[in-house]
Amino acid sequence: MTYRILPLLLVFFMSFAPKATTNTDPILIASATANNLAARIEIVYNSLDANHFAMPQITCFKKAMAGFYALKEKGLIHKDILTVIDFSMSSTKKRLWVIDLSTNTILYNSLVSHGMNSGGEYAKNFSNAPSSNKSSLGFYTTGETYMGKHGLSLKLDGQERGINSNARSRAVVMHGASYANPSILRSQGYLGRSQGCPAIPEALKKEIIKTIKGKSCIFIYHPSRSYEIASRLVS
Repeated sequence: MTYRILPLLLVFFMSFAPKATTNTDPILIASATANNLAARIEIVYNSLDANHFAMPQITCFKKAMAGFYALKEKGLIHKDILTVIDFSMSSTKKRLWVIDLSTNTILYNSLVSHGMNSGGEYAKNFSNAPSSNKSSLGFYTTGETYMGKHGLSLKLDGQERGINSNARSRAVVMHGASYANPSILRSQGYLGRSQGCPAIPEALKKEIIKTIKGKSCIFIYHPSRSYEIASRLVS
């Protein structure tokens, strides 16, 4: 009879075992998802091949990656290329990074200009308004190239309503400019400024524009509390 009793005892004791449950609390689920994303971004940052360049600040990089993943999930990004511009830094510093996320490699680290009404050496004021001559913060996707007054240029589409959504109508584009060349630092002590465009050195414009054109992601960062409150991609 023993062989009949053992299965019954097993069923009896299993009835008292704690049962696995599925957590359906949306707050806890969101928290777990955020923790997983933060850990994923930390791994990406720590595994970056700097390629002899300086590394971007991790605070800036984390926000850039969070927005990158969100835009990619929406199908707005087609290339695993992330351009990070850190406007918390002096314009005398190389504060633009182009990162290939498929290989975790920094491809370029360059000077970049901000808008003439955003500040002098440092960018401090930002706007989405036409004719403001200020830079706009936030996330952009890259569009098509064209030949303009600065030669090869790249159109940008702002992805944050009220923050940078007027980029197209304002003609905020990426282009090369003589005032963004390193030589200007020796003559005036800080980089020349644009009408709101992220202008880069002439020597790098063809390489960078070719690399990032066609639906890659650009993030222009500044530790602005008003931006973080308004943004749905970093808040």
